[in-house]
Amino acid sequence: MSSAPDLVAALRRRGVSDVDDSTLTRALYSSDASLYRVVPQVVVRPRHADELDAILDASAETGAPVTMRGAGTSIAGNAVGTGIVVDTLRHLNGVVSVDPEERTAVVQPGVVHADLQRAAAPHGLRFGPDPSTHTRCTIGGMIGNNACGSRALGYGRTVDNVVGLDVAYGPGAVDVESRLGALVDGHLAHVRTSFGRFSRQVSGYSLEHLLPENGRSVDRFLVGSEGTLALVRSATVRLVDDRVERHLVVLGYPSMIDAADAVPALLAAVPTMTACEGLDSRIVDLVPGAPELPRGAGWLFVEVLDAALVPAVIAASGALGHRVVGDGPEAAALWRIREDGAGLAARSLSRPAYSGWEDAAVPPERLGAWLRDFDELLKEHGLDGVPYGHFGDGCVHVRIDFEFADGGGAFREFLTACAVKLKEHGGSLSGEHGDGRARSELLATMYDEESLGLFRAVKDICDPRNLLNPGNIVDPAPLDADLRPARPRPAIPLAAEVHRCTGVGKCVAPRTAGVMCPSYLATREEKDSTRGRSRVLQEALDGELVHGLADPAVHEALDLCLSCKGCASDCPTGVDMATYKAEALHATYSGPGAKRRPRSHYLLGRLPTWARRAAPVAPLANRMMRLGPVARLAKATAGIDQRRSIPSFAPRTLRRTLYGSRGVPDVVPDVWIWADSFTDHFFPASALAAIRYLESVGVTARVIADDACCGLTWVTTGQLDEARAIMTRTVRTLRPYVESGVPVVGLEPSCLATLRSDVPEMVGERLDVLTFAELLERLDVPLPSLAGVEVVAQPHCHHASILGWAADKRLLERAGATVTQVAGCCGLAGNFGMEKGHYEVSVAVAETHLMPAVRAHPGAVVLADGMSCRVQLDDLAQVPTMHLAELLASTLDA
Repeated sequence: MSSAPDLVAALRRRGVSDVDDSTLTRALYSSDASLYRVVPQVVVRPRHADELDAILDASAETGAPVTMRGAGTSIAGNAVGTGIVVDTLRHLNGVVSVDPEERTAVVQPGVVHADLQRAAAPHGLRFGPDPSTHTRCTIGGMIGNNACGSRALGYGRTVDNVVGLDVAYGPGAVDVESRLGALVDGHLAHVRTSFGRFSRQVSGYSLEHLLPENGRSVDRFLVGSEGTLALVRSATVRLVDDRVERHLVVLGYPSMIDAADAVPALLAAVPTMTACEGLDSRIVDLVPGAPELPRGAGWLFVEVLDAALVPAVIAASGALGHRVVGDGPEAAALWRIREDGAGLAARSLSRPAYSGWEDAAVPPERLGAWLRDFDELLKEHGLDGVPYGHFGDGCVHVRIDFEFADGGGAFREFLTACAVKLKEHGGSLSGEHGDGRARSELLATMYDEESLGLFRAVKDICDPRNLLNPGNIVDPAPLDADLRPARPRPAIPLAAEVHRCTGVGKCVAPRTAGVMCPSYLATREEKDSTRGRSRVLQEALDGELVHGLADPAVHEALDLCLSCKGCASDCPTGVDMATYKAEALHATYSGPGAKRRPRSHYLLGRLPTWARRAAPVAPLANRMMRLGPVARLAKATAGIDQRRSIPSFAPRTLRRTLYGSRGVPDVVPDVWIWADSFTDHFFPASALAAIRYLESVGVTARVIADDACCGLTWVTTGQLDEARAIMTRTVRTLRPYVESGVPVVGLEPSCLATLRSDVPEMVGERLDVLTFAELLERLDVPLPSLAGVEVVAQPHCHHASILGWAADKRLLERAGATVTQVAGCCGLAGNFGMEKGHYEVSVAVAETHLMPAVRAHPGAVVLADGMSCRVQLDDLAQVPTMHLAELLASTLDA
């Protein structure tokens, strides 16, 4: 195989322009969602389909293998390789056409499943299969793995919905279709009895599609071949009618095994169900505020399209209890739990749980027996796992708490034992995710020598030089080679934390209703996703490519992290990149031989200190900042982008406005208001409005006069020693107020979130300080009428991610307001959007959700409790904003 520079040159000579062999990018693409780490030589993102042919030509010249990658959510190691990794998600991501008459669509391989659904929806159509990763998985990836999803009972597998493929075979392949036909004709009896025995037998190559009675469909045969036989240039897929009403029946059982036992009777009673999914209580228990479920420790989610079938489902279920849920928000919430199953299962046990033995399938009538044997195997090997999945198809997903201290020996022993036992049940190693590196070696257990010989012959016909994803299916790599968790890790907490990321890729969804991951939404670059950053940190801590946390690759990956905390709530595996970034910055800029901090860390990172010093001369400071030369010099000194305005200080701080030099009145109020640094020095009107509104409903409120900064700006800039000292003082200051029994309320969401999240982690103390909406709900005070008021609400990203905005929404709707809740982050995010070099991304983040929402609702009240959101809206839209307390207080003047 040629060197990386020679490979890059060979690709560029052929007109392939988006080629990257940087350390950062190779680290990003060294893993998918599996346990495997294989570093590529280069990553290529083809701009049009013809570049796929150029890539194959360069592969033939250099001997570099080619591995296709969709969204990087492969859990079997199908999407990692040593040579050229091809990412179609960036450019080859279009829906070419939709034909509503024929009910077909032509798509490029990198189109995201959810984008195809959006293109089909105006015609009342959809693509049938719906994997749990549907918000980010690509159709090309689904074709590679023959993905199925929760509704395969109703709509079939990907292979059942592929009409045609335009493909490029491996270099040197000739006369492929006729040679494949002749190969199968020579083994007709064997193919008829060994392949296609049940719907989820997807391991190996699906030779049954080449049988004459099945139309000798080479296109369908290629589905599930994991990029080992051909590269997909485009695909024509079948669409189905989506103008249906869904009815979800949730059935409760004592255990997942009991749920599995019920499946055959349900299938017999209601063969037209569209879904029959199993879900374990240990997954549901991780979801705060999950909808109520029937009694049990395991559940089946059964979906039918005809309400008349619901009684038959219940009658055949043998369940402890049931709930019927309409096709609305509650059903959507339940299906979201199922979709997040892989990430939730990964943290459902006392030890980290992994993929590896992930989606074995058996004929549904064998499901209960298989799960009993599987449970015994877990116990025999001292392991635990959380089963869930497509029970109606006999396909079981599971995450297992493997230990890798022995380098993978125990892992190999367990997988081998499972494969042997699975064969007794007539099962398939994979039920939808492909064999990859995790299971290809075990195909010799599942299939006899004649079948394995046919696989080798197929590979020789389609890829005679073995350049397409080698190591998978034919001539497999050892299943315990290149295991990422088996690599030695330094004994620091961050080393374990960054491995929370299992690569499920929720952060790379091109659209989101949550917060994660705002910079990825703006740039669509893998390095700016939570997953990408995790991969680089993993490589820095226990790999060879990236040399420690001070490596430039780490800072390039972390640079555009807004520290929004979106991943802390939205990532199913609980990644908290804001915390990891703070730790990485602390390690880089602290201690002997540390790098010099950026100027912005000393100024923006210590903003409360400067605000406190400027308070006595705030009006003068504001006037000076309105002078162009002074403002430009101040911004340059502070590392602030010149296009940014500098927030004005309040002429008088909150505490000085209320108390001056008189001191706090000797009275015990009904409510204490915490004077965080931003409310005190920049937005005291929020607290004054809160006091005014509370007094109007008979509640006495007083502001805590003591200085109590949360330390947020020190945290986000990685000044953790100083932050810890500040937090310790603040806990000491606020604790007596909190312990007095009088409610304490915080008005700046970012500061309050720091008390809720960072303070407990860093100093081991938790203070029960409420949001304003939580306070009003606790006090149960009367609300003013907001009937006829249209509100566009931008929850601060920390409010949405750490505090939760549900109480605010309930309060506004109870008051009669019409509420549009904006998803995502405003893009300013404290010091991030102010710093030089971040302006364009900050604006792009605002344009993903916030700015379109404001433009779409002219005249609406723009509700923004957080200082960052208010500054961003003032800078970019020049629209007035209100804190929730100000909105409620404004009704007193009506």
